[in-house]
Amino acid sequence: MSELTNNGHRTFQWQLLTTVSALALLGAAYGPDQAKADDNTDRPTVWIELGGQLTRLKDGEESFSPSLMDVRPAQFSSSPQFEKMPLSSIDESGAITIQPDNSTWAFSASVRYGRSVSHTHVRQQTNPKPLVTHFGSNARTSFQSGNEFDDTDTDGNEHHLVVDFQAGKDVGLGLFGSKGTSNLDLGVRFAQFGTNTNIALKSDPDWHWFYLFGEIPYGGTFHSNAATLVASRSFRGVGPSLSWNASAPVLGNSNESKIALDWGLNAAVLFGRQKANLHQQTSVAYHTAKYRGPNYTKNPIISHGSSDIRRSRIVVVPNLGGFAGVSFRYSNAKVSFGYRADFFFGAMDSGIETHKSENVGFYGPFATISIGLGG
Repeated sequence: MSELTNNGHRTFQWQLLTTVSALALLGAAYGPDQAKADDNTDRPTVWIELGGQLTRLKDGEESFSPSLMDVRPAQFSSSPQFEKMPLSSIDESGAITIQPDNSTWAFSASVRYGRSVSHTHVRQQTNPKPLVTHFGSNARTSFQSGNEFDDTDTDGNEHHLVVDFQAGKDVGLGLFGSKGTSNLDLGVRFAQFGTNTNIALKSDPDWHWFYLFGEIPYGGTFHSNAATLVASRSFRGVGPSLSWNASAPVLGNSNESKIALDWGLNAAVLFGRQKANLHQQTSVAYHTAKYRGPNYTKNPIISHGSSDIRRSRIVVVPNLGGFAGVSFRYSNAKVSFGYRADFFFGAMDSGIETHKSENVGFYGPFATISIGLGG
């Protein structure tokens, strides 16, 4: 049933995208606005853009902190501060924009993709003092192998994909001068996010020796605590989008080259499914010392527990973003630099035992290069 639902959801997404694309093409063919200005007769009809962004990621996953790990030496730092997902990625982007001759309409498709991985391994331990044993007038020094320790090993990966199909036109009407633009675009946005986490915790919070007659060591007494979490979380959604992009020249007065300030805002509402699949397991082993008397147990005392959690729900995710930058423009080329941010509110389920909505954010500096063809 779940597979049928997922297949139906994918079919709906592609049908929606296909419908919008068809409407955009019809608008190009039959749109009433067909500008024939002399300064647009030699402009490129196709723009191809490639770019990259150093993206800062918003980490909001709930920390894995089972109670058996609460008992630890005071000098040890808590493990949750080491359980970090990737904090940055290098995104790749591409776009194609088509503006037919004798038309003020433009049609575009763009994609942005990023993926990152992280690994953290932190081990904290004490350094026990040498053990001195006396046999009459003789003394023997031995170095203990046992120590209190805390070990945190975390592997995480994250990926995100945002695809846009849009149709729009310049509605500035000379607001920023004859060479400035102010474009309003309507379309469809598709977004897909996913994370995978694998956390392993180990600790021995209370190692100590047992001494026979107060002097002779006959084994150690200690706990062996362990806990693991394997989590997979995802969101996939599609919905209508609206964006406004503007540009105003600041230097240069020819069509051959100029420098312009660029800025824009975007908004969307995505309808999709949010999932979280988790498996967690804990174990505690208490090892007793050798020759402890009538209560001595040959085998360690062990207790353990495990649980599997699966959550899935339909969610509505608002999306807001924007950018600002500067571009160096030529008749058939453009190079841009700036800062861009995109936030998806309540997109991911970041909880462990219970559902917890968490925002997803991508923000950082970007650079693009565009080439114009045709015209």
